[in-house]
Amino acid sequence: MKFLDELAGTSLHASNLIKAIVLRIMGWSLMIDLESWVLTYLTLLMIPYFIAFLLYLVRILKGPTLSDRVLAVDALGYDLAAFMTMLTILVRSPIIIVCSVVLILWIFSLDIYVAKYLEAKELGG
Repeated sequence: MKFLDELAGTSLHASNLIKAIVLRIMGWSLMIDLESWVLTYLTLLMIPYFIAFLLYLVRILKGPTLSDRVLAVDALGYDLAAFMTMLTILVRSPIIIVCSVVLILWIFSLDIYVAKYLEAKELGG
């Protein structure tokens, strides 16, 4: 209880408090900064996403059929939503998650619209 009394007197951020308690319980003497590891990993993970975005754009522009282009737009949209989720963690702005969900819903509605067009060969209601 002495440890908790010491922590009660300090003004630690909630995440630092949790890290301090966990490290104290585990008996670790080294400070493991999980947050910086996650941020580094997410930053490095952006490179494959940018490469995938470029490949999707090539498929959208050069796709031989409408189905190939729609599939590329779907993949681009869902990957962009995942990228926006990673960006939410990096910039610590929860509003980006809402935008990501809206993007996923738009992509899903595009799928429904294109499937209806391919089935009936007509647009509209």
